[in-house]
Amino acid sequence: MQEIQANLKKVIQNLYDLDFDPEITPSPANIAADYSTNAPLKLAKELHKPPIEIAEELSAQLEAFASAPGFLNFILPDEYLNEQIAKLNNDFEKNISSDEYKGKTVICEFSDPNPFKVLHVGHLYTSVVGDAISRLYEYASAKVIRANFGGDVGLHVAKTMYILGRKDPDTLTIEDIAQCYVEGTAAYEDDKKAHEEITKLNKEIYKINAADIHGTKIADLYWRGRELSYDYFKAFYASIGLKFDKFYPESTVAALGLKTVKEQLENGVYQMSDGAVIFDGEKFGLHTRVFINREGVPTYETKDVGLIFTKWQDYHFDKSIVITGSEQLEYMKVVLKSIEQYAPELVERTAHLTHGLVKLPGNVKMSSRKGNFLKAVDVLDMVKAELKEQYNSTDETVSLAATKYAFLKYKMGGNIIFDPKESVKMTGNSGPYLLYSAVRAKKILSKIKNNQGIKNYTYNNYEKLLSKKIIEYKSILSEAVTEMAPHKLANYLYELAQEFSRFYEHCPVAGSPEESERKKLVQVYLDVITHGLKILNIGIPEEM
Repeated sequence: MQEIQANLKKVIQNLYDLDFDPEITPSPANIAADYSTNAPLKLAKELHKPPIEIAEELSAQLEAFASAPGFLNFILPDEYLNEQIAKLNNDFEKNISSDEYKGKTVICEFSDPNPFKVLHVGHLYTSVVGDAISRLYEYASAKVIRANFGGDVGLHVAKTMYILGRKDPDTLTIEDIAQCYVEGTAAYEDDKKAHEEITKLNKEIYKINAADIHGTKIADLYWRGRELSYDYFKAFYASIGLKFDKFYPESTVAALGLKTVKEQLENGVYQMSDGAVIFDGEKFGLHTRVFINREGVPTYETKDVGLIFTKWQDYHFDKSIVITGSEQLEYMKVVLKSIEQYAPELVERTAHLTHGLVKLPGNVKMSSRKGNFLKAVDVLDMVKAELKEQYNSTDETVSLAATKYAFLKYKMGGNIIFDPKESVKMTGNSGPYLLYSAVRAKKILSKIKNNQGIKNYTYNNYEKLLSKKIIEYKSILSEAVTEMAPHKLANYLYELAQEFSRFYEHCPVAGSPEESERKKLVQVYLDVITHGLKILNIGIPEEM
């Protein structure tokens, strides 16, 4: 598709002196063509010509044919398909590689759990998606930094520490800490005295952290709880095949954020209001938020200011991607708008992506504040249990593939219904289906005896459909990188596996007269699906 698009763009430039990017899509089933474009329709208004006339003018310069009401259609000759498959077969990596981001640094911040809390299903989702986006940029030759930002100071810590103060630091577990947060939150909301004590404790924790104080019970509890949290985070990430390059505790960026906000207060970007420092977002059609509260404590907003400048100091990034829940959308707009007033270049380099909630079938609402949330480990265990029940399998490669793909196949933004039963199905749009297809291709190749090829080989319909889908791969990867959209890659791989299934049903390979030519198709198919699954951080088992 990229070649067709490039040639069409060049012809439009030559004929009409227009810099126009045509969109090429697979043709509808009722059109006897491989690819189509509605470029003539889009050009009609600007050129003041009927679309069909433009289509005919363009088709005269290209190997294409026009159709009413002004579409342009392309048919790929067998020679072209043979040539493209042969290229991929001879040197797959070279012909699929991309240097779009070569020499550039991309920092991708995601997952972002707070110490003193356990990881929930939302953290698992953003971990999987964030890693896939990171891998897409690595495919495009970027230097990628996986970053993780978490609140090691703040009110949630004070709520937890209020209950933890009754505990022995040496016997603490991460589950104890999570339960303390639930109890501390209830006390803060329901007990006036507890509310006052937690507010006071919040300030004390800031001092403990800032001065690196040890030796008191509250300090030792704090440091022990933080250590347990980060050890727990790293162990969980390792279990899903993920390693972060940089952890940014909020305490490490708060001072720079505070300094920056105070400087820009003098420059008029931020204002004083009732003893607090605010940003008047209403001037920009947003809402107003507090950056430093009346007690002089920096809020999350100021810590995010400190974070973006710390990232810049550390990496001088070309692109910074921040992935959060959709509830942070308006919040981040205010933070970034404030920074835009004095560091617009950093905001220009920043992309904020959001996602909805992950829910189980039945739409049960979950809340970490109430303690009825779905933990990340629970999700993995549920999928393992389903795989065991349905297929008597304990293969963790398959269960992880089922979990990851169940998240990655959805476009980021809306809510997701995660169904463990459906995620492990060996049929339909699932991770195990893709793995089974890849394992099947391996088995086919293991039976081939390398017969001589057939000169001037002509593809049948199933071979042609599979080869067409294969050669779309690089275009799909390019789109997925540009749009930061791993779901495009995931769903392409599913469509590719479907084409391979149809090919397998109708085209014998091992021992057939067409063995040598079909072997190339199977090998390139396996190369593509293996490469694509690797970008999604999904491994392929030896057997299924």
